[in-house]
Amino acid sequence: MRIPNHIGIIPDGNRRWAVNKGLTKEKGYASGLNPGLILFHLCKELGVKELTFYGFTTDNTKRPTVQRIAFTKACIDAVEMLSKEDAELLVVGNSKSPMFPSELLPYTTRKTFGKGGIKVNFLVNYGWEWDLGDLVNNKSSNRRDITKCLKSNDISRVDLIIRWGGRRRLSGFLPVQSIYSDFYVVDDYWPDFNKAHFFQALNWYNTQDITLGG
Repeated sequence: MRIPNHIGIIPDGNRRWAVNKGLTKEKGYASGLNPGLILFHLCKELGVKELTFYGFTTDNTKRPTVQRIAFTKACIDAVEMLSKEDAELLVVGNSKSPMFPSELLPYTTRKTFGKGGIKVNFLVNYGWEWDLGDLVNNKSSNRRDITKCLKSNDISRVDLIIRWGGRRRLSGFLPVQSIYSDFYVVDDYWPDFNKAHFFQALNWYNTQDITLGG
């Protein structure tokens, strides 16, 4: 099986999962923590080199305060959980905004924990317009120069993006790095994650013709 070097994860459906369980919407976010840890271990075992989780966007912060507090806490908890693993962690997002959790400021430069190895990125208070903002003033036609202008420049090209929750959209996920990404959708909600979802995505990816436009 061909294993992607870099997998992007859009863990959607937390609120819908909570409502289906008879809970208020904000209760769904904490239930996504354990699936993230399981997925991390699967990726590490298979030799995936880089893993990016979509935490929350600048648009998400417009949601009701109780939800914003809940998904912010879930992101903080997720990063702190993975800081106890062998990983190289980086949090990317608008850290100058009051919506960016101060607890995650130390992670805005990549930190190695344990034996390091797999790179893990979290997009927190991330917005594609924020990420691409410096490109406006860059006149270069050189792809490498343009990539350096991204605020997410320490994140590599994404091979496979997996989105839970059934939505068929990228929602602004790393627009430059995802240009040639294969995109797989899981209809089940993220808190209902199971290993079969992941291996089905990998099996599908293994059948794709990877040309990168060539």
